[in-house]
Amino acid sequence: MTTSGSGTFFDGATSARHAVAVELAPEGLRIRSADGTLLGEWPYDDLESVPSPAGVLRLGRAGSPVLARLEIRDREFADAIDSRSIPVDRSGRSERRMRTKVIVWSLIATASLVGVAVWGVPLIATRLAPLIPYSLELRLGELIEAQARASLDTRHAGAAFECGNTAKEKPGRAAFDKLMNQLETAAGLPIPLHPLVVRQPEANAITLPGGYIYVFQGLIDKAESPDELAGVIAHEVGHAAHRDGTRAVLQAAGLSLLFGILLGDFVGGGAVVFAAKTILQTSYSRVVETAADAYGVLLMARINADPRALGRFLSRIAGTTHPGPKILLDHPETRDRVAVIEAMSGTAPTRPPLDQADWAALKSICSSS
Repeated sequence: MTTSGSGTFFDGATSARHAVAVELAPEGLRIRSADGTLLGEWPYDDLESVPSPAGVLRLGRAGSPVLARLEIRDREFADAIDSRSIPVDRSGRSERRMRTKVIVWSLIATASLVGVAVWGVPLIATRLAPLIPYSLELRLGELIEAQARASLDTRHAGAAFECGNTAKEKPGRAAFDKLMNQLETAAGLPIPLHPLVVRQPEANAITLPGGYIYVFQGLIDKAESPDELAGVIAHEVGHAAHRDGTRAVLQAAGLSLLFGILLGDFVGGGAVVFAAKTILQTSYSRVVETAADAYGVLLMARINADPRALGRFLSRIAGTTHPGPKILLDHPETRDRVAVIEAMSGTAPTRPPLDQADWAALKSICSSS
């Protein structure tokens, strides 16, 4: 490679042109006049390209108070300087290197964001959910419940969306309250439950943050005994006790809702709307569902009801036409699940949580629909 060449030097003090010899020393350019006088030594890292006509490499020294310039017209010699000085980038090498770095760091940043979304947020939500003050969960529950009601009430029935409010339905509401009082007292949760029966045809029940439990009309219609209904609701009380709804909305709504909880502001950014839609479509993991089953069995035993009733109900509705009730979606195999419930139930004597009159009234809680 060429190690020396000629050029034109402008000292920055006058407009005179000086023909110079330029040497590529190990540390930088050595610029000498025609008589061999050293005019300057410019380190390669201090060189900067200056706009110039085509075919001319015009160089300056970055940061120098003197506007000295060196022009090189020999293309081969200019390429030799370019190869030694990173700031001199006639070939676009540095720009390509910078572009590559930007792409690589962008990919790393994207992967990091995906990692946070897939693993980080769920892990944070799992660790944070038990630490959230119940006062904040109650506030979050109120907002999500309002959005959930609006999503489910597709006919815009308003107050009539909830069963048990008309004179004809009030005996059913009284029977439902009687059943819920037994379960809530036995559970002894740190927050009150807010159970209600809604006019939805699916055999389903959902639990929202803040202790809200929606029991669908279809679930009451499908239940053949108060023990079966109580068993499903006891399972949902397990979700409330374990704060599964709060954990689920944190995982789904992500950092916006997470920061909202930390700041006490849940309304901004539509996070609550998204969280409500998510909880209505959520199917919990097998581990979470198994834990709720176990809680339900223990809760049924506390009120002396039949813990096996949940297993019987699941076995009966498992073969119904799809789409099946959410209580079966993405859950453990029904047969295995029922076997675990049977094994946990024990042999203690049981009694129905409601008598026949109360049960008949409860079956008619949505009779005005």
